[in-house]
Amino acid sequence: MSGWDIGSDLIHITLVYATALMFGALGGLWSERSGVVNIAIEGMMTIGAFTGAVVTYFAGSPWIGFVAAAVAGAIFALPHAVASVTYKADQTISGVALNFLAVGLGLYLTKLIFDGQGQSPNLASGGTSFMISKVQIPLLSDIPFFGHAFFEAYPTTYIALALMLVTWYILFKTPWGLRIRAVGEHPKAADTAGVNVYLVRYMAVLTSGAFAAMGGATLALTTTASFSHSTVAGQGYIALAALIFGKWHPIGAVAAAAFFGVVTAVKFLLPYIGLGHVPLDIISMLPYALTLIVLVSFIGRATAPLASGVPYEKGSR
Repeated sequence: MSGWDIGSDLIHITLVYATALMFGALGGLWSERSGVVNIAIEGMMTIGAFTGAVVTYFAGSPWIGFVAAAVAGAIFALPHAVASVTYKADQTISGVALNFLAVGLGLYLTKLIFDGQGQSPNLASGGTSFMISKVQIPLLSDIPFFGHAFFEAYPTTYIALALMLVTWYILFKTPWGLRIRAVGEHPKAADTAGVNVYLVRYMAVLTSGAFAAMGGATLALTTTASFSHSTVAGQGYIALAALIFGKWHPIGAVAAAAFFGVVTAVKFLLPYIGLGHVPLDIISMLPYALTLIVLVSFIGRATAPLASGVPYEKGSR
């Protein structure tokens, strides 16, 4: 395999494995821009993976499963919104609790639905595949190097990139986006200006859950072909690191997610670059090691929204 082909494959595989992180990072962005810390991205992705796999299995359509996952993610995010916004609970504790709940609930329901099995049936077996298939964009996919790299991908990748642009436009070009950013920076001033701080934060957290769940569904419907307790395997935390690395900006968060995706993609190309002898376990832990490095390096430099993690009490000073 030539270096030209390796480079094209690296970009292609990076997009495959970065897509779920893109959804997760964008989900966290919506919540945290409104001032609500969302440690629960991992749990929301887990619920999305569970719902996507199970609904797809019974409905026979991955797109029905994908949409159902988004709805389930928004519903699963509601307790976090209630705890954080209405009851002023510690947002970190609420998020961590949802992460544990998601894994336990997903595994319990999977065993309940599938006669004690610890994972859902394989969506790509039995002669009929219910997986989301890659698409080739006519003409563009024929371009040397760039065609395979960018224009032969899962539709979910293009959806994630489209949502990045939609998120950027809403946050920075619309009155609703201005309200979200104002609530995340100075909720008292926003309240004084007539903005319903509670409503804005509720809507942002629910949107966060929907986006993150789409990331989980992407994993189940494109790469793993099923749901188990290890489907997400910490990618929600990596998405959170991408959000911080991207400085709470939609384009930055997606770019950071792609950066993390590169590390995952590399392990598939090691045999072609003469490093096939490197233990796979070492390569598999690199995304998580990189997450720690990014958090240590950027947590002090990247400035979160000023009111992030601070419950708002109407009438307080």
